[in-house]
Amino acid sequence: MVPPASPDPRILKAVQQQLIDYNNRDIDAYMRHWSDDCRNFEFPDKLLASGIDQVRARYTERFKDEALHARLINRIAVDDMVVDQEVVTRTFPDGIGEVDIVAIYRVTEGKISHAWFKFGQVRMR
Repeated sequence: MVPPASPDPRILKAVQQQLIDYNNRDIDAYMRHWSDDCRNFEFPDKLLASGIDQVRARYTERFKDEALHARLINRIAVDDMVVDQEVVTRTFPDGIGEVDIVAIYRVTEGKISHAWFKFGQVRMR
């Protein structure tokens, strides 16, 4: 059996570093990992943000939440795609809770160009 080829290290680096910057709630550092024409979707095809300005606005608001933290459970990478299984803690309308998320990233030329998010059920703390 031939082992799978390793993905380009820039792909994993972009996704890992954006996760670190997300948890630090550092919008400027976070945005360095996104391409100018990036897009965010709720899986499979509901557009959440299109272009660097809309993505920045979305996360600027999210980063105001002091409870915000993403915990990586698992990661796989194939070619230009990285799939993360995460548990995200954040403030919801009823208080602080957790939600399981599958995040799928496409990385082009070392930057995230597309992200799809599949949200599980919220669990309140």
